[in-house]
Amino acid sequence: MAVRVPGPKAVWSVWRINQAAKRLLESQTRLLWVAGEVGSWTRSRSGHRYFTLIDERAELRCVLFADDAWRLPMEPERGASVRVFGQLTIYEARGSFQLRAKRIEAEGGEGLWQIAFDRLRSLLDSEGLLDPARKRRLPAHPQTVAVVTSPAGAAVHDVLSVVGRRAPWVRVVVSPTVVQGEAAAEQIARSMKRATEHDPAVILLCRGGGGPEDLFAFNQEPVARAIVESPVPVLTGIGHEVDRTIADLVADRAAPTPSAAAELAVSHAGDTLSQLTATGTVLRECLRDVARSRRQLFRERSLELERAGTKMIDGLRGRVAGTRSEMENAVHGVTARRRRKLSESAALLDSISPLATLARGYSVARDAHGRVLSRRADFPADFRFSLRVTDGEVACRASGDAL
Repeated sequence: MAVRVPGPKAVWSVWRINQAAKRLLESQTRLLWVAGEVGSWTRSRSGHRYFTLIDERAELRCVLFADDAWRLPMEPERGASVRVFGQLTIYEARGSFQLRAKRIEAEGGEGLWQIAFDRLRSLLDSEGLLDPARKRRLPAHPQTVAVVTSPAGAAVHDVLSVVGRRAPWVRVVVSPTVVQGEAAAEQIARSMKRATEHDPAVILLCRGGGGPEDLFAFNQEPVARAIVESPVPVLTGIGHEVDRTIADLVADRAAPTPSAAAELAVSHAGDTLSQLTATGTVLRECLRDVARSRRQLFRERSLELERAGTKMIDGLRGRVAGTRSEMENAVHGVTARRRRKLSESAALLDSISPLATLARGYSVARDAHGRVLSRRADFPADFRFSLRVTDGEVACRASGDAL
């Protein structure tokens, strides 16, 4: 049979051949799962991953581009059994047949996610970051609550609705962040730090539900470290009730949903009023008890003071009586001494008194002016004078024949 050979105008370029083969292959095959072991694994500077899948008989080249690689919870080790979801294609530049991977899982469903989760959990547990004793209590009545979440998501609306209904006086500050994507973990960590600038009493880290890839950021180390380093308690409300993330494990308190987190963060107005009423009742009872105790103490102190005053007065009276007796004895002694001295002085004066001389028979002559006449020349004839005797005076006149 003769083979028809096309002319020179039908010559194809290598690139065209590879491109046509690529179109043909991609049009004839759909996205599929391929199972095998990881034979080699390389990460390029651009973030692409190049690896091979092998089994007992063959090897398949694979590529995982950076746009999809960020969803990978961890890079599988060589020899790990995995299954890869992707598209069979041809790399035109080399004409190499390969699988363009979109997703990689360990055998057993979400094995890589669980392995990554368990590894990070073990690391944090070894540092004591999962210890319940490290967890802080949530404030009972916060004035400011910071919410770290996506401003476009349903979670922020749920939180605002619950807080507004339960405690409208609470100030809510939203620290916006993306909650999924390649750089979500780092952005969440930065938003956690920015939230503290508003001086909140508690931080709510929230997002709605999703699959393992959607919650991947909350299972990464940067977010866990940011929660641990927060100066105020952190309350998480991530996903739905069945979801459990690393962020929930290190948080001071974890709620099953964003709405439940908001309910835990603030007290209901009715509950707060009831607490205040109960507190008022307790305070009144305490004040009554204190007043009764103080009155009793006052009475006891008054009686003690009265007894002490009476005892002190009795003591002072005794001291006054003793002092009075001492003073009376002292006065009597002084008086007796003065009397004796007076008697002695009187006796001395009496012994030298002119009256005493007169009493012994002497008299004293004095003229009308009271001048004592003691010489004969003082008595001229017919001179009148008085003579002082013991019991008075005698009027006298000198005779002319006086000697």
